[in-house]
Amino acid sequence: METQLNQTLDQLHHALEQLRDGSLQTRDFCQRARDQELLFKVLPERYQTVWLDLIDRMESSALFTEESCSFSQTELIDSLSIWLDKAQRLLQA
Repeated sequence: METQLNQTLDQLHHALEQLRDGSLQTRDFCQRARDQELLFKVLPERYQTVWLDLIDRMESSALFTEESCSFSQTELIDSLSIWLDKAQRLLQA
């Protein structure tokens, strides 16, 4: 199971990089990001709450063609990356 969790986190990191460089659409990333039942089962509930809140904001940011002060996609991607790093550290502890 640990290997599967690490693979899932690596895949999400990769998807975030694809989102950052424009090779993955926001809609497709958000679909993948919401489908993380394995992570949600093993992480504390607050991780799911934060992750889904960030994904909600990411979907909202897709409605704007440029960075908005309320919905900076760059900042959201950075926040998702931080979340993944924290989740990985928690799972390795």
